[in-house]
Amino acid sequence: MGIGDLLRGCAPRVLGVLVRHHGHFDACEDAVQEALLAAATRWPVDGVPDNPTGWLVTAAGRRLTDHWRSENARRRREDVVAAQAQLLVPGADSDRPGDVDDTLDLLFLCCHPDLAAPSRVALTLRAVGGLTTGEIAAAFLVPEATMAQRISRAKARLRGAAFPRDVDPGRVSAVLRVLYLIFTEGHTVSAGPELNRPDLTAEAIRLARAVRARRPGDGEVAGLLALMLLADARRDTRTGPGGVLVPLAEQDRSRWDRAAIAEGVALVEETVSRAPLGPYQVQSAIAAIHAEAAGDADTDWAQILVLYGILARIAPNPMVSLNRAVAVAKVAGPRAGLAEVAALAGDRRVAGHHRVAAVRAHLLELAGDLGEAVVEYRRAARLTLSVAERRYLEAKADRIG
Repeated sequence: MGIGDLLRGCAPRVLGVLVRHHGHFDACEDAVQEALLAAATRWPVDGVPDNPTGWLVTAAGRRLTDHWRSENARRRREDVVAAQAQLLVPGADSDRPGDVDDTLDLLFLCCHPDLAAPSRVALTLRAVGGLTTGEIAAAFLVPEATMAQRISRAKARLRGAAFPRDVDPGRVSAVLRVLYLIFTEGHTVSAGPELNRPDLTAEAIRLARAVRARRPGDGEVAGLLALMLLADARRDTRTGPGGVLVPLAEQDRSRWDRAAIAEGVALVEETVSRAPLGPYQVQSAIAAIHAEAAGDADTDWAQILVLYGILARIAPNPMVSLNRAVAVAKVAGPRAGLAEVAALAGDRRVAGHHRVAAVRAHLLELAGDLGEAVVEYRRAARLTLSVAERRYLEAKADRIG
């Protein structure tokens, strides 16, 4: 593991320790960033310390103390902060910084109800996921300066906030939404040459496991974890030589991660029968049907169509409708699916979205309208910002044209 990867892994734990001891998320986050910069400069020369997390906690704690001293504000806290920083110095005993992982509490803090959803995602990726502001900006297609302002405002809103003692359902729902967005961006990157980012999907799964450990009876938590596991089980088969995208129907299912599928299916079976049905549970049930089928032709599309109907009722959105159109086409034929896609024409939320054009192209191809399919494939290729998807769509257009 390189120093950069090590620092990224340590960062959220260090920030969690400081916030737990001192509060003041914004000041702690600034101190951690300074400590990370110092480590990136010194460790290549001096070597990585035996306890990297402890080194960073100590360095960040000292910078936090210096910050408060230089501002001449909170003078009465100065001795307390300095003393706490000394307590965090790594020693020979087992009570060292990093032995307790505060990342989950940090996650719930980043999903504070006072923050808008985009700010929650951005702050979580920065504080918990360890991404740089530039990486987050690129993932969500905004200028880096805009993302920096968003993160700065979010930190300011959390000034003085402490870890939540009691987690209400609204906060849990916000956390799940943030984890879903992080996983989705890792599973299919919005822009750039790579189709996926395994570091993001792995972090989302890790945090989902942690949330489930805290809330084992929550069906939606289990549903989201199952959905992640079942989707990530296909990761190695989603691209071929040269990074070419391989659609679900053409993937080598013998290479899917069967251990992840077994765990995901078990979670689905456990929660669907006893917990109130929610969107993540329904999506994970759909993913389980795909995962257990021997091939595309053996998939129970009728059951998938029923599940998409349920999902459209409890969590309606245009992407659900688009996926349902594919299931309709599998059950009732491509013309029926095209009629479902046409119903989305007036929805501004997906106006100009490449997936609408891509699904329409696929259904036109199945219906035998190859000329129109080529036009739609090329349109989808122009609209997507993913290099892997663009290459796939262009290749489809060339092949049938």
